[in-house]
Amino acid sequence: MSPSSTDDLAIEARGLVKHFTSGKSVTKAVDGIDLTVPEGTVLGVLGPNGAGKTTAVRMLATLLRPDAGTATVLGHDVVRDADKVRSVVGLTGQYASVDEDLTGTENLVMLARLYGFLGGSARARSTELLDAFGLGDAGDRQVKTYSGGMRRRIDLAASLVMSPRVLFLDEPTTGLDPRSRNQVWDIIRVLVADGATVLLTTQYLEEADQLADKIAVIDHGRVIAEGTATELKRSVGQGAVHLRLADSAQRARAAELVATVLGAEVSLANDPYAFSARVPDDGGPAVARLLPALDDEGIAVPEFSLGQPSLDEVFLALTGQPLDEDPGASDDETIEEVA
Repeated sequence: MSPSSTDDLAIEARGLVKHFTSGKSVTKAVDGIDLTVPEGTVLGVLGPNGAGKTTAVRMLATLLRPDAGTATVLGHDVVRDADKVRSVVGLTGQYASVDEDLTGTENLVMLARLYGFLGGSARARSTELLDAFGLGDAGDRQVKTYSGGMRRRIDLAASLVMSPRVLFLDEPTTGLDPRSRNQVWDIIRVLVADGATVLLTTQYLEEADQLADKIAVIDHGRVIAEGTATELKRSVGQGAVHLRLADSAQRARAAELVATVLGAEVSLANDPYAFSARVPDDGGPAVARLLPALDDEGIAVPEFSLGQPSLDEVFLALTGQPLDEDPGASDDETIEEVA
């Protein structure tokens, strides 16, 4: 990431380490992570299950004590000044944090009172949040009757009762349908426009692409790459060509020809008419020769496009595996903290 003044940083972590044990084995869930997040921005933390994302968030939110390293949130040390950190942050985890037997209003009023709001102001804050999250008509219903998208929105509302300056969102849209996911994205954009800083963990590449000012890719407890979405895409090559043929029987010959012209490996799509290939950094002139070369072989190409690699391709290039195919357990399952 580009350097920022310490005074401008909402979150700064240096060398964070966290161990867990399962039986006699010890797992280093977080292995020396460095993160910097300027105020008023979104950092997307991308990685598969077990990469260390949730553990890192829990340390920054003061729910876990680091075994090594340091971290500050708005200048407050997460160990020495834990109470001050908690007063300025909000957290929405992977699982519902509200009481499903209470109504939406009852949940928010209860939280507001715990934060020190008096009766009337607690109810006013509840009404304000329910309306802001499109839940005004559902405030008198038990949360267990809410849809998945509504539950994520009431979770987000609960984390905003105190208008936190820093918000940790740990995979906030997991399991949501596209419409509900877009609603959550819109809420995040509004929060950031109002000055909040967001650290967003996700397994959805499109989510990181849409929301994050910077992205940190984590694998096996380490940050293995960071930068803007564009910078990460450029780091694995100039781009990729995507072709769709008129005749599927010609795909093998077309793929062989493209591989020869570009000097790059070809990836065959599930669609028997389509395939793609990475373009090397110096491959611009070769791309210009592709269509004439295919035409000389009598291969018709009705669809041809050239673009940057996707974040999915970036992750595959960096880790050697797709984002959603990690065999490890999630960060905090079946593990115990080392004393």
